[in-house]
This record gives sequence, C-alpha cells and structure tokens, in this order.
Amino acid sequence: MTRDDIIDLRSDTVTRPTPAMREAIARAEVGDDVFGDDPTVNRLQQRVAAMFDKEAALFVPSGTMANQVAIRSHTEPGNEIICHHASHIYNYEGGAPFALAGCSIRLLDGDRGIFTAEDVRAAVRPDDPHFPRSKLVIIENTQNRGGGSVWKLEDVKAIGETARRSGLKVHLDGARIMNACVATGLKPADYAAHCDSATICFSKGLGAPVGSALAGTREFIDRARRFRKMYGGGMRQAGVLAAAAEYALDHNVERLADDHANAARFAAGIRQCAPLRVIEPETNIVYFDVDPAWNSATPLAVKVHELGVWILAVSPHRIRAVMHLDVDAPAIDRAIETVKKAVGLSGRPTGQRS
Repeated sequence: MTRDDIIDLRSDTVTRPTPAMREAIARAEVGDDVFGDDPTVNRLQQRVAAMFDKEAALFVPSGTMANQVAIRSHTEPGNEIICHHASHIYNYEGGAPFALAGCSIRLLDGDRGIFTAEDVRAAVRPDDPHFPRSKLVIIENTQNRGGGSVWKLEDVKAIGETARRSGLKVHLDGARIMNACVATGLKPADYAAHCDSATICFSKGLGAPVGSALAGTREFIDRARRFRKMYGGGMRQAGVLAAAAEYALDHNVERLADDHANAARFAAGIRQCAPLRVIEPETNIVYFDVDPAWNSATPLAVKVHELGVWILAVSPHRIRAVMHLDVDAPAIDRAIETVKKAVGLSGRPTGQRS
C-alpha cells in the first residue's frame, strides 16, 4: 500500500500543498520578515487584520505560537486565564501558559467546549492578594475536543461584555475560524468584534503547509512581535510560506463546506455500526465512542489503520476522524466500509477469551 492509497483522517493538519499552491510558493516575492521588509508577509498580515477588523496582524509559524504569544502579550506572570477544560491551550500546547507566561488556568465546564458569560462571571477571582489576578478569557472556535463545535455569536458577545466589565481581555483561538464562518455564514470580524485578539491557522483545513496569524490592536501586535522573537518565531524569507497562506484564503475557504458534508456522510455511515456511538458533527470533525462492553478505541484504530484508513484514538474509548481537502466523498465511502470491516474483525465483548 502506497502513501497515496491511505485515507488519512487523523487531522486536517495532514493536508499537502496542491500543485497550484506550490506554484504560488515558487513565485513568492520575499524579503527579511524580521526587518519587516518581506512584501508577501506584509500583505498577508494586512489582509488578516482586515478580515478580523483589527489594526494589525502578525504571521507566526504555528497556531500554538500564535496562542502563546497572545497569552504572553495579554498577561504578566501570576495572572490567571479562564478557559474551557477542553481548550487546546490547556490540553495540547505542552503546558506553555504555565511555563512561558507564568499564568495559572481556571477551567470551566460546558457542553462540547462551550461555556457561558455567567460561567466567566463566576470564575473571576476577587481582588485579593491571596489569589491570582484574572486577566484573560480564551474562546476556541471551532472547538476541537467539542467535535468541531461552533460558538453562537450571541454567546461570544455576552462573554466579551462580561469580560470588559470585569477588566479582562478576550482571546479568540480561531485555528478553525473559517470552518465556523462557512458553517454559519458569519465573517471572522463578526466574532472578533467581541474579542481583543484572534488567531487563524492556515495549515489545517485551509491546506497550507505552515503558518498562523494573530490579530489585534497595533500596540498589542507590537508587543506580540517582541514575544514572537523571544519564542524563536522570527522568520526571515517567510514570504514563501505567506504565499501559501494567501493562496489558501483565495481558493480553500468556500470548499470547507465539502469537508463539513463529508463529516456528516462519515458520521451517518459509521452510525450503522452497533458498538459505535457517534457524536453529531457540526463542522469537519467526527468523534465516536466505542462501547466499553465491546472493546476499546485503540484496538479498533489499529485495525482500521492496518486496512488503510488512519484515525486517532484520543482516549480509551473515543476516536477522532477529521475531514479535509485531501479526502473526497468516494474516499469517505471507502473509509466507512473500512471501519465497518474493522468492527467485524476486531471486536469481541470485554472479558471474553479469544
């Protein structure tokens, strides 16, 4: 089996640049971005700032760096961040808020990664020297561990208003913000209007090989640029990467609807497997649980992998599959049949001897 025969649903980060994107990369005009004279990077940053209706933006290598630069730019050591317990910044960024910004984290509950303004209000620390100082609220849209769940605009607005009254800033982790926009018909600026900073990732569903951007006020981005350098994110002839991001914004946004349709298609197909309980997808991410009385997630994921479909066991009984531009509807149909076959080959009731 060759790499091209594999259906890789582990993440939308696995997308590969198309020939047309590679051409855009090859044609990119470049300079030295640390000196501020890479014209392609500068053009992308201006475009992102306009998308979010912010004063300025900063191109960085990854979504994790975008979030961590934002956190450090909004906070000082000893401050506290308020976010959902399923947030990417808490689960998948290597403990960076603690290690790099010196911040503690106050975790909120809420269905599918969504919390409320009242949750935020209740989590704000009293003005007392015994406590860390509440400083920043982080919203992730779409919410990865929530199954690509989409925030309602009115909830974002309410949280923004509550944060302002409490003297807090709001950061939007918009790694998959364009999925949210395609699903709702809203624009990035609609969400960002209620946030002090926002990110977008180009290397997930948008299909670029590298890169994210952070947007905010000019003063905030000036401060963020310092931390980008401090964290090792100052790139030189980065226009070759910015060109891929520009191409992604030009050509790969509307087609995210195909990924959402494929997620619904995949969910409907595997829902027919009795041991699997599907969490209804809202965008391009499908989570499904394996009945613990039948088996666990890892043996099923391994068997599916052996049959040529790569999915990800994310907990003892939960599996994730993510749709993206490298996977079309016929491939999804193949993936469904592969999962069904794997269920027949790998399952037995827990405790039954083989």
